[in-house]
Amino acid sequence: MKPSTVFLGEMTNLEVESFLREHQTVIVPTGSTEQHGPHGPLLTDVLIPQEVARRVAPVVGAVVAPPINYALSYPHVGFTGVVHIRIPTFMALVEDLCASLAAAGFKRIVFLNGHYDNTYAIAYACANAADRMPAGVRAFPINYWDGMSATEAAEFFGPTTGLHANRGETSAVLAIDPALVDMERANAEMPPFPEVTSPAPVHTAFFFSAPGSVHRATHSGTWGDAREATAEFGQRYLEVVVRTTIRMLDDIERTFEAMPKR
Repeated sequence: MKPSTVFLGEMTNLEVESFLREHQTVIVPTGSTEQHGPHGPLLTDVLIPQEVARRVAPVVGAVVAPPINYALSYPHVGFTGVVHIRIPTFMALVEDLCASLAAAGFKRIVFLNGHYDNTYAIAYACANAADRMPAGVRAFPINYWDGMSATEAAEFFGPTTGLHANRGETSAVLAIDPALVDMERANAEMPPFPEVTSPAPVHTAFFFSAPGSVHRATHSGTWGDAREATAEFGQRYLEVVVRTTIRMLDDIERTFEAMPKR
C-alpha cells in the first residue's frame, strides 16, 4: 500500500482529491538559490522553510507543494553559484501559482518564505492574483521567522548574531542534513555598518535597491558567525519556528474571520 505523505508532489491526483474533501490549505516553500558563505549550501533558504512546512503541515491540515527555488537574489550578484530571476518574472510565477492552486481547489495558499528579499514581491503578487481566484480563497506570504517574539528571535539572528549564513541558519541545515554543510570552512564576518542616527533600520534601502549589495557588504557572503553551529542548536531553532509558525497561521486566520464582510 502506498504510504501517506504531506508532499503534494508525491501524491496521486486521487490522493489530492481525497485531501481536499476535508482540508483546504497548501504551503508553498519559497526560497532562493544563492551563496551562504563558504560553508552553506546554495539552497539553504529553500531547505529550511521546506522542513518547517513538512512539520507544520500535519498540525494545520495542509499539504506541502514543490518549492520555489529561484527567486530574488540580485543582492547576491557577484558570488559564484547565484541563480536569480527578474522581479516581474518572479511575481508572475507567484500569481500563476495562486490561480492554479486555487483552480485545483485549495482555499488557503501560504507562501512560506525563507528568503527575506522575496517578501514584498510575494505579497504584491498575491494581491495581483486576487481577481483570478474564486471568492473566499486567500493567498499570502509569511516568513518562517515572522511569528517569533523578539525574545525568541534574539537567540538566532539579529544585529549582533547576523542574518545570513550565521549560526542559526547553518545549524538548521545541519539538523536537516549535516552532509550539506562544510563546517571546516565555517567563518565569521559582519558587514561594516556605520553608526546611524535613524531609529528605523536602514538595511532595506541599501540591500533591496542595489544589485550586488551583499557582495559589496561582505567578502565571504557570511553575515554572522557560523563557527559554533551544531545540529542540536539547529533542532532547537526548527522547533521554535515550527511552533511560532503554527501560532501565526492561527492568528492570520482569526484576523481574516474577524473582519466584517463588505
